[in-house]
Amino acid sequence: MDEARKIFDQMVRRKMADVNGYCENKRIDEAKELFDEMPYKGLVPDVGTALEVFKHMRSQGHQPNRISFSILLDGLCKQGNLDEALALFKVMEKSRLKPNIVTYNILIDGLCRVGKLNDAKELFSRIFENGLRPSVYTYSAMIKVFCNEGLLHDAYKIFRGMEEAGCLPNGCCYNVIIQGFLRHKELAKASQLIDEMVDKGFSVDATTTN
Repeated sequence: MDEARKIFDQMVRRKMADVNGYCENKRIDEAKELFDEMPYKGLVPDVGTALEVFKHMRSQGHQPNRISFSILLDGLCKQGNLDEALALFKVMEKSRLKPNIVTYNILIDGLCRVGKLNDAKELFSRIFENGLRPSVYTYSAMIKVFCNEGLLHDAYKIFRGMEEAGCLPNGCCYNVIIQGFLRHKELAKASQLIDEMVDKGFSVDATTTN
């Protein structure tokens, strides 16, 4: 496995060296094409290297595709660089490549993981403003962060708003909100949601009440 990883890393480095070479020689179209095709081949560079190439390409009036944007955002979020991720997201919003729900989910999840509730709420609102629909994953992330902050009324409001927005909660979504109510000793509401969950055909297991 270590040898396989070593070979993979060498492949990524060679590709990135080619991209950098194209950039240095002002062959930006070729650099962009090579950079954009890397994710399709499973070759994902480290965030620092990718970000440098990305900045170089933008300085020459070019930008990666939506997949490359999303990979960069995901990497920045996982490294905890949320301010840089938000800045990159704003660059994407101003470009011709508008964020899709996957892009929003990456950033909302990253913000929720570090407790940036206000930023996550603002981004959640902009989903609707931009004519998109949150997915179950988006709702689950928002419900979880509200529960973690003890804002159960807000969590419940978002949960109930799902169906109105045309997104039916799944078993995972029920688990998230039930766990939140149980952690805050709201046993009556948790019990009500468990009954509702069962009535809708979802299974209650150990993860529901942990």
